Amino acid sequence: MKNTAAIVLAAGKGKRMKSDLPKVLHEILGKPMLRHVLDTLKSININKIAVVVGHKAEMVQSQMADFDGNLDFILQAKQLGTGHAVMVTEEALADFEGNILVVAGDVPFLSQETTKKLIEVHEHEGAAATVLSSRPDDPTGYGRVIRQPGTDLVDYIIEHKDASDEERKVNEINTGIFCFDSRYLFESLKEIRSENSQNEYYLTDIMAILRKKGLKAAVSVTDDTDEVLGVNSVEQKDELERKFAGRR
Repeated sequence: MKNTAAIVLAAGKGKRMKSDLPKVLHEILGKPMLRHVLDTLKSININKIAVVVGHKAEMVQSQMADFDGNLDFILQAKQLGTGHAVMVTEEALADFEGNILVVAGDVPFLSQETTKKLIEVHEHEGAAATVLSSRPDDPTGYGRVIRQPGTDLVDYIIEHKDASDEERKVNEINTGIFCFDSRYLFESLKEIRSENSQNEYYLTDIMAILRKKGLKAAVSVTDDTDEVLGVNSVEQKDELERKFAGRR
């Protein structure tokens, strides 16, 4: 595996969590969701980690103070989308060369195996970017991964709200987890625009930008749809906790 750093997106408040606690600090199976993610990254020897914080940033930083690893906390003062969240890490990763993982801080059960496979596919394909996808029974609400016809490569990713009826028939979804070649990430981010239903900078738009430059945008599929689910409500947290408590 090449030298790999990670960006963990942990700035959200989590309006549906029924608490003013930052979403990533809600506990699941006895520890904060963010700690689950950081522990997984450390377990595969990713030691340079930029954590993007926003809501109650000091609390998130304090709660992770005893983490045995190289964490760099980056403030995203305004939450302007996932693309913007990655943009704010540019200075911290300016001298880094290799793979850059982007992972949400609210995906507590993302496994070592799935993360390593994502990196392996990315390197094997010689891709500029690789998205982790899954195929849930019901893809409603999720961004769709649209492949180039007859290939295993990504054409573009479209958010559910922006998708056509035809695009919504696709059941392969974006999990929000990516692996990028550091040589292309930040330059391509400068080309992202916020002209969409959310008026946000979508990280997903980078896939089409890279493809149009003649670079390869690849995809790694996980068969475990549960492990890549993010937590957006108390009900989702409780449901995931029950599922994974049973597995353990």
